[in-house]
Order: sequence, then structure tokens, then C-alpha cells
Amino acid sequence: MKPFYLGGCWVETQAFEPIHNPWSGEMLTSVCMAGSRDIESAVASAHEAFRKTRKLSSSVRATTLEKIAQIISDRRQQFVDVIVAEAGKPVTFAEAEVDRTCLTFRFAAALALGDAGHGVNMDASAPGFGHFGLVQRFPLGLILGITPFNFPLNLVAHKVAPCIATGNTMLLKPALKTPLSALLLAEVLHEAGVPAGQINVLPFSHDLIAPLLSDPRVKMLSFTGSVDVGWRLKGRGAKLKTALELGGNAAVIVEPDSDWHAAIPKIAAAAYGFAGQSCISVQRILVHREIFTQFRGALVSFIQEKIQTGDPSERSTLVGPMINAAARDKVVEWVEEATAAGASLLTPLNASSRSVLGPLLLENVPSDSPVLCEEAFAPLAVLQHYGTYEEALAMVNDSRFGLQAGVFTSNLQKAIHAFEELEVVGVLINQVPTFRVENMPYGGVKESGSGREGVRYAMEEMTEPRCLVINKS
Repeated sequence: MKPFYLGGCWVETQAFEPIHNPWSGEMLTSVCMAGSRDIESAVASAHEAFRKTRKLSSSVRATTLEKIAQIISDRRQQFVDVIVAEAGKPVTFAEAEVDRTCLTFRFAAALALGDAGHGVNMDASAPGFGHFGLVQRFPLGLILGITPFNFPLNLVAHKVAPCIATGNTMLLKPALKTPLSALLLAEVLHEAGVPAGQINVLPFSHDLIAPLLSDPRVKMLSFTGSVDVGWRLKGRGAKLKTALELGGNAAVIVEPDSDWHAAIPKIAAAAYGFAGQSCISVQRILVHREIFTQFRGALVSFIQEKIQTGDPSERSTLVGPMINAAARDKVVEWVEEATAAGASLLTPLNASSRSVLGPLLLENVPSDSPVLCEEAFAPLAVLQHYGTYEEALAMVNDSRFGLQAGVFTSNLQKAIHAFEELEVVGVLINQVPTFRVENMPYGGVKESGSGREGVRYAMEEMTEPRCLVINKS
């Protein structure tokens, strides 16, 4: 039985939730579930801790963050094993996630020592003459952080690290399917000397979120997860500052002037890696008619020959299990609906009893099919062709989502045009939209979210500018 972390202590309860390995189906352990009283204790603890954390020096915050990164690095294999076991993430992906998490905390450490504020040129207007102006950012207070199952460590870090760097406090609700990575991180935070109450890691039922959204002690909601849940929570917490990082159905454009043969391994890995369980997984592949037939044949061959599905502990595995059978079955139903409506399936529909779904590639998909216009969150991609570059850009924008998009082209003008026209937050040239590093701004427009993550940008979201004006006379 795994306790949760509250006020710097480990707490056990009688309520618990079993955690299963998505690949083997075995029960790994059970985690204690927090109830209303535990949540109230966590809020009170974080609210009280803010009195201390807001006044910690930059050097103390940075030193703590560096220490966290080092401990994670020292315990790298333990974190990798937990991620593989609870999320079914292929081991090479899990290793990359742990390494990225170390970078997340190290970026936060460096930024904690950054700009302490900036001056305002008060003399720029006549009334300001004789005044001194200074702007400095201040922490908000208690942040409610909610994270998803697919990156159970690094997406937690993208909330926790900026929170510590800015002197805020947090009540973190990890995904109930994958809470073990967050609870292991809590061990590291404790070892590194994070003040008691600053970060509280509590698994609890979704039903208990609503009261937190109207609690005056909670100053911000930072949510990463599904579109419907995110916007519903934002609606309920109308007075809260909110950052939402939600879903998508990312597209990639392949122009005939690109080295499209070299792009195929990147595109396939971005569509099928970790069973496509990423909000920026490639779901729509748009290929110019001039090269469409050649590209399709080469992509199908690559999938058949190179994309390995199976045991996530094997280093050659790219497509491991989906998080559970229900997620797999939903996608199978979508594919069957699409083919019944006229779509062609270019790869076999292989669904195993272990929540595994082999890589799926479809074409001639109706425009209203869920496999095209919704977020699949599965090893599934739809192949489409286009005639002109403008048509391709319009096809990318023809979506209620807007996270990131990729464009493969050797033409600089086309690259700049895509940057100016695509309704997304990240435009990646000669790279897949699944690409992300920890210090870039990341988030969505349209129904994909609001606000930005990426360490610097999350720190800005978690603080507010305050202006000091002194009359020198």
C-alpha cells in the first residue's frame, strides 16, 4: 500500500486504488486515496507554507531544484522501471522522460536565479517625470496541479519545478492510472529539503475537484489532460487563473521539395511511438499529390518492417500497450466506423488481449470521421493528399485543435508562410509536431488550451507583475 505525501509527511488511509501494469495486467500495488478531510489538510498546509516559500531566496530555490535534478539522475533506473510498469511506456521512451525531467528541474534552477525585475521609464510621459518605476513578478500562492497518465513524471515536473522556482505552493493530483511516478518524485522532493507543505501529492477522486475551484485559498489551476474535462473545470473555476494544456490531432505536411524519404522514420515514430498516447502525436499526414503514391508505399513498408509492437521492457519496442482495454476498444470502434463509411485501412487491425493495438494507417477517411477530426490518442494516423500548399495549410487549420504542426520543405518562404498562417502554438520545420524540449513555450489555441508551459513560460503563468512607483521629490 503506497501512502500519499501531505504536509511533508506520508499519510495512509483506508481507501485505496489498485494500480495495474497495462502490459501484463498484474496489480503492481495499491495507492491510498485522499478524501475531503485530507484535501482540506493539504490546502491548509500549502496555504500556510506559502508564508515561508514566497520569501525564500533565489539561491535557496535554485540549490533545491539542482539537488532534485541530481537525485532523480542518481535514481534514474528506479524511475524508468516505475514508468514502464505503470504506464506501459517503452523503456527507451521512459529513459528519455527521466532525462528530460532532470533538464526540467535544471532549467528551473537556472531561471530561479534570473531577472529579478525591470525598470519602467516613467519619464516617457509628462506626469511620470520625477518618479522611479520598478516591475517585479510575485508568486500567486497555492496552485492546483492536475496531470495526465501519459507522461507521469515529466508533466508533473513541468508543474512542480516552476512552482518551486517561483516560491509558490501546490496541491498536485496525479493521474489515477499512473500515480506512482509522482509519488516517487515526492520522495525526492522530501530528500532534497523542499519545505513541508510546499508540494503535496494526493491521488483523489475527480468528484472532489469541484470544491477546490471555489476555494479562495486556491489561486490557480494548472491542468493537463482531456479537452472536455479541462474546459469544464475552467468553467467551474471562473475566478481562478487557469492554464490548460489539452488535446490535439496534430498534422504534418510533406512537400515534394523536401527530403521526404528521410522524413518517413520520423513521421512513423511520431505517429506510433508509445502507442500514440501523446497530445502531439502525429495523427494527420498530409502529402502532396505529386509524391503521394510513392510516399504511401514507402510509409506502409516502413511500418511493416520497422515498427515493433509488444513488451515495453524490450528496447526494440516502439508500440507498447495502450493504457487500458477501454482506450483500445474505443479506437477499434472508430476504425470500424471509418472503414464502414468508405475509409481504407492500409495496415492490419491487430488488437490483442493485452490492451495492445498495432500501428494503424488509414486513407480516404470521411471528413467527419472521429479518426480524423477527434483526438485518437492511439497508434493511428490518417493519410491525406493535397494539390497546393495553400490547400495543405487550410487542411491543417480545419480542426478544432491547435497545439503543434510539422512541415517538411526545403523552401524557406514556405516555412515562413506556415509560421504566419497555421493556427497552432508551435510550427516545426523539417521536424514532426511531436517534438518538444523543456525550455520552449508549449500549449494550445482553439480547444487545445490556454496559457503556456515550458519552464520559463510556466513561471510567468504562476506569477503576477507588480509595479512599484516612487515619487522622488
